[in-house]
Amino acid sequence: MDIRKGDNVIILSGADKGKTGRVLSVFPDKKTLIVERVRLIKRHTKPGQKGMQQGGIVEREAPIHVSKVALIDPRSGKATRVRHLFMADGSKVRAAAHSHEVIERG
Repeated sequence: MDIRKGDNVIILSGADKGKTGRVLSVFPDKKTLIVERVRLIKRHTKPGQKGMQQGGIVEREAPIHVSKVALIDPRSGKATRVRHLFMADGSKVRAAAHSHEVIERG
């Protein structure tokens, strides 16, 4: 997968289409990721043992499939695909497909 933790992404489809956010975690085996403040769900939880964890309704992010998100181009701010470029020193970097701008780790 070309999307990593800390990247800025835009949602391409679904109820949250057009929203942007930072990737909090990536699950490559399931091809899903969690984006900050996107696809929020409400979880009803019971109180923990001896009052350690308070019960109630907790709002948190749910995983979203990687095909529904795209990286944000650092130059234009629009959705972009990822290309891999080789630098002069032999290192491999991720770059935006259209602008060839190197995508830094968030």
